[in-house]
Formats: sequence, C-alpha cells, structure tokens
Amino acid sequence: MFKTKKSFHLLFFLIWAIVFLGPYLRNMQYADPLSVNRMVGEWIFLFILLLVFLINLYVLVPKYLFKDKRLRYLIMLSITIFAGIILDVILHQLVRPVEITNTIDRSYDFNNNAPFEQFSLVGTVFNNLIISLLIIGSSTAFELFYKWLSEERLRKDIEKEQLKTSLALLRHQVSPHFFMNTLNNIHTLIEISSARAQDGVERLSTLMRYLLYDSAQNSVDLKKEIEFIESFISLMQLRHSDEVEVKVNFPEVIPSVKIPPMLFISLLENAFKHGVNYPQKSYIHLIMMVDESFLCFNIKNSKHKIAAKSYGEFSGIGLENIKDSLYLLYKENYKLDIFNRENEFEVNLKIPL
Repeated sequence: MFKTKKSFHLLFFLIWAIVFLGPYLRNMQYADPLSVNRMVGEWIFLFILLLVFLINLYVLVPKYLFKDKRLRYLIMLSITIFAGIILDVILHQLVRPVEITNTIDRSYDFNNNAPFEQFSLVGTVFNNLIISLLIIGSSTAFELFYKWLSEERLRKDIEKEQLKTSLALLRHQVSPHFFMNTLNNIHTLIEISSARAQDGVERLSTLMRYLLYDSAQNSVDLKKEIEFIESFISLMQLRHSDEVEVKVNFPEVIPSVKIPPMLFISLLENAFKHGVNYPQKSYIHLIMMVDESFLCFNIKNSKHKIAAKSYGEFSGIGLENIKDSLYLLYKENYKLDIFNRENEFEVNLKIPL
C-alpha cells in the first residue's frame, strides 16, 4: 500500500496525466480546425474536472468532511460542481468551431456526428453533472480510504508501543523476582559449600547478562532461550544436588526460530519453588518439542502436602505474569493447560512460531 500521502496523491496526478493525453492521441491523426477545437474542448472539460477534483480533495474534504461538518461539505460541494459546469458551458461556447465547408474531407457527415455541431446545453449539463459526481465520489472515497489507512497504522503503532510497555513492565517484575530467588539460593550455597557458591555466582553472571541484554529484545533465538533455561537449572541443581530428580528433554536439533525472551522462566521458578520438599523425594521433568508451526513446553513437578495450598489456584507473581504475557503476545492463539493433581502439578504450554 502507499507509504506516504505524497506517493498516494502522486498516483492521482499520474492518472490525470494519462487522461489528459487521451484527447491528443484521439485527434492527432487529424490536422483540421474541427479536430483541434474538439481537442481543446475536451481539455477544457478535463481541466475543470481536475479543478473540481483538487478543490474537493485538498479543501472541502479536509476542512468540512473530516471535521464532521457534513451539511457544509454538501453545500460547498454542490456550489463547486455547478460552478464548474457553468464554467465548462461558457468556455465550450467560446471555442465552439465555426462551420467549415470545402476544407475537410472526411468519410462521415459532421452535421450528424460531430458533438460540437449538435451542441445541446441540457445534455451537456446533465453529462457533466454525472461525470463530476463520479470524479468527486472517487476522490472522496480515496481520501477517506487513505484516512482510514493512516488511522489504522497509527492504531497499530499505539498498540505495538503499549504491548512493548506492558511486556517490559512484566519482565521488570520477573527480573527482580528471579534475581531475589537466585541470591537466596547462593546465600544457602555459601553455608553448604563455598566452592559451589562460587560456581553459582559465575552461573548467575551468565544469567544476568541474558537478563540485561537479550531480554530487552522483542524476540531471541530459541537456542539462546534454551541455554538460559539450562543455566538456570544448573544453578538450581547446585543447591538441591541429588535431592531433586531433574529430567530435561530439549530438541536434538534446535531450529532457527525466535520466541519472546524469558517466556518459560516463571514456570521453572514455580516448579523449583513449590515442587521441592527435602524430606520427601521430589522431581521436576521438562520437555520441549518444536515443529514447523508450534512450540510445546511441558513441565511437571512433584506436589507435597506442605505446599498443596500453593496450587489452590494459578497465582503468584511469576504465574500471573506468564498468563498476562501470553495474552499480550498471542491474544487467543495459544493454549495453556494446568493440571493440579493430588501428587503432581503439570503445565502444558503451546505457542505458535
């Protein structure tokens, strides 16, 4: 479609240039005064149509129609059309060819076929009115169409900015939440093993680089997001060690697709936060599958009685954020299933690529 109003109107002038060329091409094979007068008469009519077209396009529509002054627009439009018709009739009378005899040898009778010889005031006015209305209608329709396109483009730009702002706010909520949980884990590691705590700090620095640079983008490579998830899981395992069975299954061949950053971190955080209970055997199982059109992310974790109340509803900062983010990103084009079983909590997410 047209990117600017300048290119949009340039098309109109190109069309008009072709239209103005028509009378010349139609009469160029004849060099007699009658053909010249006919061509001049057609150009006069086209010039008046163009004048009415421009007045409507650049004056009447913006000044009256776009400002909801419809009655004034119709009045001014009617005055413009009839003024143009009157001007056309006057100018046609001035350039009406005189009777020419013995100077033109044609294969037809001008007294029966030449429009200027059969000049009809009523017919001319009626024809000019119909043509003027068609021209006015086309110019108004195109201007309204362009206005609609501009408003749609503006609306989409506003929605896009609102989406970016909303997602940024949600991610800013996730980042401190994630950072706080990770620091708590490292604090625990310091008491257990300083070497493991040092390893945890190094892994945390890797995660923070992702949070600071990649998560600010609208989308990231799936490979980077998987690396971020693996680093996060490794950091969590430093604290939990063998107390938690963690099984992860990512695609063997990672396709070159992009997804929104940090889309799954809230699900992982909740799995480690609510699915681990030291006195009892705990597990977290994660599976990611990717095809040409969709990405499926499944995570399940053990559920213990001490944490059962946490799964009463899909709540908490992380889980609420992911629901809001999914809606902002995909509207209704995603599927989120939550299974709250007696001894297990499972989330299955399917998003389009």
